[in-house]
Amino acid sequence: MHPVKATAAAVTAVVGAGAAAVAAGRLASDAALKAPAGRPLPTEPRLTVHGTAAGRITLTRDLASLRPGTYGLAGDGSHAVVGPVVDAAARSADTVVRRLERVTHGSLSQGDKVWLTPNVYVGNPDAALGLEYADVDIPGELGPLPAWFVPGARDTWVIAVHGLGTTRELTLNVMEFLHRHRFSVLALSYRGDLGAPRPQDGLNHLGESEWRDLDAAMRYAVRYGAERLVLYGWSTGATMALRAAAHSGLRERAVGLVLDSPVLSWETTLRALAAARRTPGPLLPLAVRAAQGRTGMNSRSDDEPADPGLLRIPALIFHGPEDTVAPWALSRDLVRRRPDLVTLQAVPGAPHGAMWNADPTAYEEALRRFLVPLM
Repeated sequence: MHPVKATAAAVTAVVGAGAAAVAAGRLASDAALKAPAGRPLPTEPRLTVHGTAAGRITLTRDLASLRPGTYGLAGDGSHAVVGPVVDAAARSADTVVRRLERVTHGSLSQGDKVWLTPNVYVGNPDAALGLEYADVDIPGELGPLPAWFVPGARDTWVIAVHGLGTTRELTLNVMEFLHRHRFSVLALSYRGDLGAPRPQDGLNHLGESEWRDLDAAMRYAVRYGAERLVLYGWSTGATMALRAAAHSGLRERAVGLVLDSPVLSWETTLRALAAARRTPGPLLPLAVRAAQGRTGMNSRSDDEPADPGLLRIPALIFHGPEDTVAPWALSRDLVRRRPDLVTLQAVPGAPHGAMWNADPTAYEEALRRFLVPLM
């Protein structure tokens, strides 16, 4: 081949390979940036229903189906609640039998594909728990943000924010507990959620910009009588809580943080979700760079939500070693660096965002001990 033509062919091949790598990185970053609310994360396996009978359900044997605790079981058009594994059930190498607490809607049939979700309840606070509530719209920078307001006797309000792969229905898991302890609760939907404004780029920023919607909820709460605020977030909702506590103009009103499975490094979480989509290891750095280019997120160490220098109020973290989306090593490091303010409640056996589900009684007792001084 003529030298000039050979060089041109080589350059074309390199450019083509580079373009393909960039496209692959962009596609891999979608695992986090386009994670739809209420749908399973790529880390969550699909299970098959093998049968139901007499308050029991038989599922594909998997580490997920063997988890301790109580979970929602979601399918396309169905939702149920499953309890612990039934030890007395006949053992099988391929299946697991769990207690079937109730079928909330739809039906479960042999062969259905389902997944475990931390959302045990569906609907609104009245339909799910019989609690009086109001639908409110919070003025946000992109438009009105739908929220549930459950009134309480205290002037300490809890603002609750869901995270990746869930909706504000997740807050219903602890709503009755908070109501019993007389807190007013504001459960927020934020940009990108169903019924909330869509961000201009259509992407999830993993709490890096969404925290401003939580800031709007703080302003709403203070306007309507809140004297003190507890910011309660799951997953990227915990990221939002940390950022709001550090940067909100009303941060002086915040007296405590409850962080469930906090995403303390967006890069780590993005890599985990991209890897769960079977992205080859060499492409993971490209996924991070693609996310930075698409969203403007940065990776400066002095701008991390877990910067110990920005923490000024007590924080309770629920986290566990089985979390493959937001590694709990980062939570342990935050406790090590700020033992004066941060308490870590370790929860073995629980997946991301589902620390309550693994042991609701222990979770709520730890939550009670933390909240009592803040009442």
